[in-house]
Amino acid sequence: MIDPVLRDAESKMSKSVEHFNTELSTIRTGRANAALIDRVMVPYYGTPTPLNQLAQISAPEPRLLVVQVYDKSQIGAIEKALRSGDQGLNPSSDGQVIRVPIPPLTEERRREYVKLVRQKAEEARVAIRNVRRDEMHRIEQMQKQGEVAEDDSKRGTARLQKITESQIERVDALAARKENEVMEI
Repeated sequence: MIDPVLRDAESKMSKSVEHFNTELSTIRTGRANAALIDRVMVPYYGTPTPLNQLAQISAPEPRLLVVQVYDKSQIGAIEKALRSGDQGLNPSSDGQVIRVPIPPLTEERRREYVKLVRQKAEEARVAIRNVRRDEMHRIEQMQKQGEVAEDDSKRGTARLQKITESQIERVDALAARKENEVMEI
């Protein structure tokens, strides 16, 4: 009776970890990564549209991104959107493709990104703990309604705590790896 609750909790926690991992890919490191500008919103005929839907993004060199725009009339709008972002990028265009050189990070900027990584890691931990709280409440309700015995409830709660700890360890490992990437010169 408690196994479906635990599977549901693990699934929700895994989704939180995956979301965190996706968020980390948008944080800049010293080298070029297409995910860095994937989510830049470009006004496409009046509708904010993610850049990855308007162009193909590649990283042919460690310090350069190349954006091949599908609709050439939007090159100016895409350049403007890339410049206005908080990444500190200065794209240039030859009318066919947009080249985005990735400048090296300053020490101060690296520290800001590490703080951002830690903030996003804490948000992920909070999301995981919220899932744990909700699922523990479900287990308690099942016990009160007589659907599960008290012993099963306690075992389920202990297993839920172990699942929570393993998911938080995954978040911590991802955060540590990203911090190392950011601080790497």
